[in-house]
Amino acid sequence: MNVGLLYSRIRQDEKLLLSELRERDHEVTKIDVRKQRFGLEEPPEDFEDVDIVLDRCLATSRSLYATEFLDAYDIPVVNSHGTAETCADKVTNSLALKGAGVPTPKTEVAFTKDTALEIIEDFGYPCVLKPVIGSWGRLMAKIDTRDAAEAILEHKATLGHYEHKVFYVQEFVEKPGRDIRVLATDGEPIAAMVRSSDHWLTNAAQGAETDVFELDDRARELVAEASEAVGGGLLGIDLMETGVDDETGESTGYTVHEVNHTVEFKALNDAVETDVPGQVIDWLETKAEVSE
Repeated sequence: MNVGLLYSRIRQDEKLLLSELRERDHEVTKIDVRKQRFGLEEPPEDFEDVDIVLDRCLATSRSLYATEFLDAYDIPVVNSHGTAETCADKVTNSLALKGAGVPTPKTEVAFTKDTALEIIEDFGYPCVLKPVIGSWGRLMAKIDTRDAAEAILEHKATLGHYEHKVFYVQEFVEKPGRDIRVLATDGEPIAAMVRSSDHWLTNAAQGAETDVFELDDRARELVAEASEAVGGGLLGIDLMETGVDDETGESTGYTVHEVNHTVEFKALNDAVETDVPGQVIDWLETKAEVSE
């Protein structure tokens, strides 16, 4: 098959995928999204001979618009525009999870700093304020006091971009110093890891330590349900444990706080014995066959 790799920067994740594709003698068309001109009728020339496109755009805006055009051209793309649109915005993401009955942290949204402060006071301290668009734990704030809330809300209200005036407030989940990242294809887990840190943010991009995590039946159920809720695809599903048995160390409950559509997996590949890129390409081959 001819796989179009849509990118803006080739990271280690993309190198792993490219290596796996070439080892299997698949043709690869590398497509730099920054050089493309998307028209309303015909796709750009670089897409003419591809069987399927793998969206690895770093910027959310590019991913959203490029996948929308590819859907309009009837060019198979992973992930679909619908999945990207649902995952890219935390409000839409949360609504999809809740609508599917997937346990997710209590969340409220306001459009003025005064109303946002009311939510924060009702939630109690600490609570979390997140940007509606963003990744890698950037611009997230754990709010411990009213003074901190007032200052952070004032800063967001004056930042200029309309997205900062959407105040997404979430309860603070007392997780056991770690969260869980699962890489899944259409709801089937490939591998999972825990990301542990003394800091309240446990993103690998923020320097958290990683280790393999064995999913129990409940976690697998939630991964499948969360994947279906956002439209399926190649996804990074983030869970937090709501309780851990003191004697066995086993999880006693979970909540799903986010599903990621342009998921990075280098840290996961380093943490587990599973051949992560190999299994991703196994799945991609199946998707390409179905789309023929």
